[in-house]
Amino acid sequence: MTDVRFGGSAGLLARLRPERVDVADLRDVAEALLPCLASTGLSAVLDNGSRRGSVVVLEEDERVLRMPLAELADDMTAAGVRPTTTGISTALASWIAHRPVTDRGAADGGIAVVDWADNRRRAVGWRVVVRRGELVLPWQPSASCDGSALHRVRSAALGRAHDVPLDLRVEGPVALWSHATDPMLATAALVAPDRMLLRVAAAGLEMAAMHVVITPNRPVACAEAGVARRLAGETGEACVIAPWQALVDVPWA
Repeated sequence: MTDVRFGGSAGLLARLRPERVDVADLRDVAEALLPCLASTGLSAVLDNGSRRGSVVVLEEDERVLRMPLAELADDMTAAGVRPTTTGISTALASWIAHRPVTDRGAADGGIAVVDWADNRRRAVGWRVVVRRGELVLPWQPSASCDGSALHRVRSAALGRAHDVPLDLRVEGPVALWSHATDPMLATAALVAPDRMLLRVAAAGLEMAAMHVVITPNRPVACAEAGVARRLAGETGEACVIAPWQALVDVPWA
């Protein structure tokens, strides 16, 4: 298992035989690093007056995240974080970067992508994500986000999906849509299925009945129905196959 909140995968040995991240060492790093990580709209402080011991407090718009240092140190240990100043600093900065997306952040920069809509990975749906540096993070509406605000955020995110720059590559009977840096954004192409069909034809691949193989966080493949089914069987990953006309009915996850 890996924990991307702390900067990705640790080595297997580090996860099987983790070295303890000491709370005192984490406190020293937090006291030095938190003032540097705070930014416009984000407050990152250490509350030393809590009954639960020292607590990292992140406040941004409507979101407030409180994490006791002892629990954070346990999580870092389990993730195989190296108990050095550099290792702890990198993990803490990554944890803060993975903080929940705010409603304002989603409204200002949300992009619609297609993601899994159920835990069994049998259905897909649109989801709003936000780019934060090199990360692409999902947005969950807060309790204060009413129906009209939710509609505005989703509508704007669908609009931005039209503008996501994607690469189109044709390999034999298959057209592949991908994003240069963020695989999750490849599914933004699905916001305009008619445009997909036109671009594929312009690239030299004519399809009478284009089907789309959707695997969230992977490039999007387009092919005739038989080829699409064969592709899905060869990948070994969960995916959804749909004719291009059905993409207009993809719901929100």
